[in-house]
Amino acid sequence: MGEAACRVAAAAGYVNAGTVEFLVDAERRFYFLEMNTRLQVEHPVTEMVTGLDLVREQLRIAAGEPLGYRQADVTWKGWAIECRINAEDPFGGWLPSPGTITGLRAASGPGVREDSGAYEGYTVPRWYDTLLAKLIVWGADRPTALARMLRALGEYQVVGVRTTIPALARIIAHPDFRAGRLSTALLERILPALRPSEGRFASIAVIAAVLAEYERGRRPAPAAAADGAPPSRWRWSAPSGWSRP
Repeated sequence: MGEAACRVAAAAGYVNAGTVEFLVDAERRFYFLEMNTRLQVEHPVTEMVTGLDLVREQLRIAAGEPLGYRQADVTWKGWAIECRINAEDPFGGWLPSPGTITGLRAASGPGVREDSGAYEGYTVPRWYDTLLAKLIVWGADRPTALARMLRALGEYQVVGVRTTIPALARIIAHPDFRAGRLSTALLERILPALRPSEGRFASIAVIAAVLAEYERGRRPAPAAAADGAPPSRWRWSAPSGWSRP
């Protein structure tokens, strides 16, 4: 897959950091899915096992500097795993869980890395991606990395919003995940207890609609333009944080 990814980038004449994604079937045949012309959220995994700063390298290349090493110079050491900690309710259909973080204790220790901008007192909004943090661990081998991640997830505490931490811990501890029996049906197979109850989505949708209408009613109507043109319906419908005073 690595060689195929390089051929894709070369055929497109692409220069700089990029990610080529594939799907793999049960016979381990792989198929091209897409190419993202950027780093992925999971780039810390590569950084942990290679010791390279990929963000720095992409900025250097964008500034016109040559890549400072060859493929043969890149060596892998150990095993790394990343978990995305999102403000979502895994017991409620993975719906977003906006609100204010009233307590936060990140995991730490040898081989543990956290990439995050969240802090105690931070308000998780409803308008954007729910990602709070990326928790990455490194170990000399996969069992060590798995044990370290399970310990780190147990240490990580977020109060005030629901997070994906309980689901992540269950996945990491499950025998199928530990044995590498992975597929696109993994969550349906190992997390059946996290499916939402009947009618839960309907009630949540009603509550969300009422709150949205309430907030829309609280905002003053935008003034007409200087030339007498009617106000922009886009500005009226957009969240208040997106419009300029």
